[in-house]
Amino acid sequence: MAFKYEILEEIGVLSESTSGWTKELNLVSFNDQEGKFDLRQWAPDHEKMSKGLTLNKEEIRALRDLLNQLGLG
Repeated sequence: MAFKYEILEEIGVLSESTSGWTKELNLVSFNDQEGKFDLRQWAPDHEKMSKGLTLNKEEIRALRDLLNQLGLG
């Protein structure tokens, strides 16, 4: 079975490397499953990706709360 993914929503770009790859937060469906929040680097055409981190809604809320506690302004 081939690996399948679909970017359901492009939420935002955190940074871009000199090679053009971007570190992004997106809502992504892998292998026709429910979309998850996904943080990873993508090639400019979204045809290649690095290893990343996927979070469900509860985990992304917990991450938000932790970041808010840091008081970064």
